[in-house]
Amino acid sequence: MSDGTLPTVLVVDDEPFSVASMRMALEDDFNVLEATDAEAAWRLLEENWVQVVVSDQRMPGRTGVELLSDVRDRWPETVRIIVTGYTESSDMIDAINKAGIYQFITKPWHPEQFLMAVRNAARLFELSREHERMSLEMRYLGNTATQKMQARRQQAQEAAGFDKVLRGTGSPLNPTIALARQYASFEVPVLITGEAGTGKGDLARAMHYGSLRADRPFYKLNCAGMSDEVLAAELFGAKRGAVPGAVQARAGLLQKADRGTLFLNGVDALSPAMQLQLLHLVTEGSFQPVGGHETLQSGARLLFGTHRDLRAMIQRGQFRSDLFFEMAVTELAIPALRSRVPDIPLLAERMLHEAAELHGKPVRGIARPALAFLESYDWPGNLPELRNEVTRMLILAQDMTLGPELISRHILQAGKHGERAEGAELPASGTDLCTLEGTLKERVELMEMRILGETLTRLKWNKSKAAAELGLSRVGLRAKLDRYGIEPHASVSEED
Repeated sequence: MSDGTLPTVLVVDDEPFSVASMRMALEDDFNVLEATDAEAAWRLLEENWVQVVVSDQRMPGRTGVELLSDVRDRWPETVRIIVTGYTESSDMIDAINKAGIYQFITKPWHPEQFLMAVRNAARLFELSREHERMSLEMRYLGNTATQKMQARRQQAQEAAGFDKVLRGTGSPLNPTIALARQYASFEVPVLITGEAGTGKGDLARAMHYGSLRADRPFYKLNCAGMSDEVLAAELFGAKRGAVPGAVQARAGLLQKADRGTLFLNGVDALSPAMQLQLLHLVTEGSFQPVGGHETLQSGARLLFGTHRDLRAMIQRGQFRSDLFFEMAVTELAIPALRSRVPDIPLLAERMLHEAAELHGKPVRGIARPALAFLESYDWPGNLPELRNEVTRMLILAQDMTLGPELISRHILQAGKHGERAEGAELPASGTDLCTLEGTLKERVELMEMRILGETLTRLKWNKSKAAAELGLSRVGLRAKLDRYGIEPHASVSEED
């Protein structure tokens, strides 16, 4: 990177050795200007665009406080730091009241401490400039443009904000959502953990639309299953010919998501080489396109997702600890769907109506007995598995209300032999039909399931005898057993 692209910092100290020490600590990250007195510093300030001024307090002529006070009056956006070996209270009060000091650094200072303070000051300068630029834009756009921007943000929040993360009042997901709302407004990396299919991308999107970046783009990228070359091109962009098929230069997601949000899921799948590149991006905020030599700055907020235990991977030497701690400034854990039983009816109903609208098939909803079976299943595939099951039920449905006969066999069996939600049990022998819940069709189906099960159990699963007793063909009996997911226990052998 050329000096012209580096932030400029002016260091002022009457001791040449101190000036040289400050320059050595800063020169890799900044374009450093040097002065040994206030007058020389002022000339440099008039000739250069300086983001940060670091001044010693005790100097011949004007003191550091006096110099920085004048700097504040002339260039108020320039961030001011004072270095002093003196800690008299009068000096401190003068610095605060007269010069608006951003930070004090006492002698002797450590190079890393000094560099970090100046880096933070430079970031503050950029944030201040960005705020000023946005304020000017808003002022010139006028009330109409402001209203349009607010309307777009409101539409985005309504379409993909926290309110769209469907959950009940007692949902185990609620504490996670509450934390996510807090984290959304802070410009820090967030690591979102949870099993595959739990909705990490949806939560990341909600955080974006719940932040001040809501009117800027949101992108997501799944890092799993991608080669380093393809992943680097997707993330950083590529120059023409740098990767196969790149007939022209292409922008990466870091450029497309500038001033917006980029969600990187599956970071556990990153190779050691890509982990190192990502570490540089997170710590320095810069990157190089594949095949390029220029260094670009990233203005995107980064969110990360994983379904694996990164701490365990660190212990096994599979993941960098320094990258983990840079990514996981804050963490959010999404519970698996099996832990969100109260949410399953809400999710299933919404998925049903979304699928019905997509496929143009009108429905009324899902019957309570069917919902009970859905609640009793573990859903190892989480939200995608539930969505697929509801869509399949919609396709097979002949009525406006979807009953338990449409549910896949393995889900019915899981509910039959495992613990199930209230309402999923088949009616016991002798149950009065009038005491069952549901429509007439649903009550008849539940009783039919009971009759089939009891008959086969009594006849020791001799299907020929059961079919004859029930007035069914063997094919008809088999169809009903498949429809209801009825199977013998492991201890019972089927007989023809």
